[in-house]
Amino acid sequence: MGRSQELSELKFGTVIGCQPCNKSIRIVFLLLNIPWATVSGIITKWKQLGTTATQPQSGRPRKMTEWSQRMLKSTVQRSRQLSAEPIAKDLQTSRGLQISTTVHRELHGMGFDGRAAASKPYISPSAMQSVGCSGVKHAATGL
Repeated sequence: MGRSQELSELKFGTVIGCQPCNKSIRIVFLLLNIPWATVSGIITKWKQLGTTATQPQSGRPRKMTEWSQRMLKSTVQRSRQLSAEPIAKDLQTSRGLQISTTVHRELHGMGFDGRAAASKPYISPSAMQSVGCSGVKHAATGL
């Protein structure tokens, strides 16, 4: 059974109904073809709360899912010169999300503060001397 499937009320009731009959979790999950962890979770929830209904969660749901965050990170890593606005427009067209300032906030949270290139391999020797480098790569600056 996949993660996205929900159990019907009938199966919830059957799992709870097996408890007064002293049926073990193993017998219940074999009879109903439900994973052991699901049966155990239903029984634990029933004993603690007295209900199997989904409880309300605190806080506002996030706008960007994990998938959207991974897509954002890969987009930035592919083209590091883009600013947050084109990336937000790209996400809006592909996912239909209305996220203008969220992209900037998420990028900052991921550690992408600026859109500067990762490395600068085409620095001329005269430019390196004007910065004060002797041609030896420094650990702090990478020049």
